[in-house]
Amino acid sequence: MVILGIESTAHTFGIGIVDTTGQILADVKAVYSPQEGGIHPREAAEHHQAYALRVLSKALAQANISNDQVNGIAFSQGPGLPPALRVGAVFARSLATSLGVPLLGVNHCVAHIEQARFFTKANHPLVIYLSGGNTQITTLIAQRYRIFGETLDIALGNMLDMFAREANLKHPGGPKIEQLALQAKNGYHELPYTVKGMDLAFSGLLTASKQLLSQGVSLEEVSYSLQETAFS
Repeated sequence: MVILGIESTAHTFGIGIVDTTGQILADVKAVYSPQEGGIHPREAAEHHQAYALRVLSKALAQANISNDQVNGIAFSQGPGLPPALRVGAVFARSLATSLGVPLLGVNHCVAHIEQARFFTKANHPLVIYLSGGNTQITTLIAQRYRIFGETLDIALGNMLDMFAREANLKHPGGPKIEQLALQAKNGYHELPYTVKGMDLAFSGLLTASKQLLSQGVSLEEVSYSLQETAFS
């Protein structure tokens, strides 16, 4: 059995093709890169619409299969950017209808975790799930993921991107901040670290980092301090 999966939650429109043994037959993507600032949902959706058919064609060629060899269509139904998600959902539904195969909506976060569990053979791991829009501590109990702790305000990835925009760094912010942190020469500047039970908060850390930057502390040192505090 061959399953074709469609990803369109944010800045990437991707198609993966796998068989039921977990073998990856194709992995093709087109990435929307904003000229400045963060991801613009409408522009991301327009990008996905423009590239969907091209990505599909390349994925089928990479897998060396034809349309009629696909037995099912899966797609990311959330969480994500609504306009971008809509493009993927409509494309998936149209494809499933034309091929006469089942359609399955997938939770984007759970898919990340299940993929890692499948390839690592991990049995009931405690998961620290970090992404642009999510920061959670979770594990699988009775076939459902239970959240033990999460961010109380903004996600770690969003916090890094917001700081990057303040510092006029291009998207995505995380890799740029990491590169700058490696260049820091004068050590760590103390920043607020907010933990409430099993929950976290990052807005205070973001505000304090912006203040350091406005006080003339080098971007490299602020990046290092921000990264070390957030990841500790």
